[in-house]
Amino acid sequence: MSATSSSHAGISSIFPVAIFVQGGDEQTLSLNHTPYTVGRKVDRDLVIPDPRVSREHASIISENGEFFVVDQGSKHGTFVNGERVERRKLNRNDKMEFGARDGAYLIFHPMHSTSNTAREFLSQISGIQIAPEASDIEKLTLFMDAARRLNTIGVLDEILVTLLDATLKLTLAERGYIFLRDAAGTLSLAAGRNSKNEPLLDDKTISRSVLEEALNSNSEYLVTDTSQMLEMKERHSIVAFDLRTVICMPLRKPIVQTSRADQPAGGEAMGVLYVDSRFASRDITKVSHDILRAIATQAAQLIENARLVQAEEAGRRYQQELSIAASIQQRLLAVTLPEVPFARVNGRNLSCKEIGGDFFEAVSTPEGLAIVLADVSGKGVSAALLASTLQGMVYSHLISGMPLTDIVAAVNRFFTYKHIGEKYATMILTRLRPDGDLEYVNCGHVPPVWICGNEVLRPSHGNLPVGLLADATYSSDRCQMRPGDRLILVTDGVTEAENARGDMFESERLEAVSGKSSSMEDIFRAVADFCGGTPLNDDCTVVELAYTGG
Repeated sequence: MSATSSSHAGISSIFPVAIFVQGGDEQTLSLNHTPYTVGRKVDRDLVIPDPRVSREHASIISENGEFFVVDQGSKHGTFVNGERVERRKLNRNDKMEFGARDGAYLIFHPMHSTSNTAREFLSQISGIQIAPEASDIEKLTLFMDAARRLNTIGVLDEILVTLLDATLKLTLAERGYIFLRDAAGTLSLAAGRNSKNEPLLDDKTISRSVLEEALNSNSEYLVTDTSQMLEMKERHSIVAFDLRTVICMPLRKPIVQTSRADQPAGGEAMGVLYVDSRFASRDITKVSHDILRAIATQAAQLIENARLVQAEEAGRRYQQELSIAASIQQRLLAVTLPEVPFARVNGRNLSCKEIGGDFFEAVSTPEGLAIVLADVSGKGVSAALLASTLQGMVYSHLISGMPLTDIVAAVNRFFTYKHIGEKYATMILTRLRPDGDLEYVNCGHVPPVWICGNEVLRPSHGNLPVGLLADATYSSDRCQMRPGDRLILVTDGVTEAENARGDMFESERLEAVSGKSSSMEDIFRAVADFCGGTPLNDDCTVVELAYTGG
């Protein structure tokens, strides 16, 4: 997936999303600009590397707040909910397929349930009475009904509360608690309830020794009359708070079933279900050990499912934030290309992720036309953050008329002073004067391609990238451009673009295409043809400077 740096028509402050499903993988995409293009070509917003998908297959457009999918004359067609379409208005949960009916697909603006099933179930079971003669199977059925209902939601707090209420109704105990282990292994109270369906926030009166024993041994603990226990004196909480019935069941992580004879009864304990009462309960003996074990097993499965849903929801929120960040970055890095009488400049960026670390800038200064192209190491949020900071620094220095070598020295001091991990940036700064004098400072960047008459030259002067060494020094070099000469600047996402075999585009192809090209678009087309549908693995930026001589 990629996005260009060109401006797009705004569609909404809250963008719809689409879920891209490919095999067993799902990806949330923000439709934050229009048209949103789909195809096999590497410059499409959504790249689907399938030979049945056309290079420029389809686009999703916005009109008056409504969204439409439009086929772009594809060979194998665009489908919505199984029907081939040329243009179709999209409704929530519509399924879009492109060329291949058995391949990847998009779900438009999917509905993510915010059901309050747990609360509804609580309301239902509050009016249910368990008959004294109810069998273990009937009691288990009640709990399994709770499990099935709860398994449709992902709200962990509601799951725990409903679980405790159902368990207390089954066991006729007075109060129940669930303790869960965090990532560090520390056990903490996750939920507490009494038989009146009231929350319990204080766990000081429970038997800690029983809790720790069940957790450490990863085994059940069930006592229906503590007065018969021989080691009562060692159970201080049980004595102090007159606890007569104590049940403690480890919540074991689900494990994969195998045929091994030594397979343990359950996985690692993720927490504990604790139930107690101040009365010796004869009724509780009607709830068999197998029933209680089933409760604990289902509880662990429900909690694990809820955590997975929470993680998925967090991932969705992250993708949403990433989409917003991408939109902000596009606006920050948007370039208004200056018009000068002696030269023309053009540039474009393709990001391999929602946000990237490449940027370019062009500034008209009293000394001439200045251009910067930079590539921050790495990808994603950290690279994008540093790219935005770097762009602001360079832009402000350029418009102030600072010498090019002083600008890169200042950037290097900033990067190394801030100790930004292993982050650095390659960059190239140029300043073209009206008389054709071109000064450039190359900081570890791909050497520029200079089209001079019928020759293709590669000015090789260079320096260290910025951000590597605090005491690095930087120097510039010059070349004299003549009317008709062009300078092509690229990031290594161009030369290192790969095809399906793993071959790279490399400098030789760049030079060959640049020497024959009439514009930078020829370079993008050459890269797309070379990749043949293989998605970009790095940001790809090209800037073209042509000297006209005024």
